Amino acid sequence: MRRNVYERIKANPETHYYLRAHPNWYRNLGRDPDAYNKMISESNSYYGKTFPQRIDKLQSNMNLVMMMLDMMRQGNENV
Repeated sequence: MRRNVYERIKANPETHYYLRAHPNWYRNLGRDPDAYNKMISESNSYYGKTFPQRIDKLQSNMNLVMMMLDMMRQGNENV
């Protein structure tokens, strides 16, 4: 693997952990250093950092907050 690719991997701990969890990328990056961007996109997908995944997480959190507010309102009405 080229030094510059390895340094970019070591600079980001999540990328380094992803690489260790998916060792087939060692071979791929050794043969094709330009595949680094593809590995990064797969890593982001793996860690849930893509835009649609973030939106889903935000929506889930909002639903939880709304449910909690409804429960609090119902509790106040019963008192």
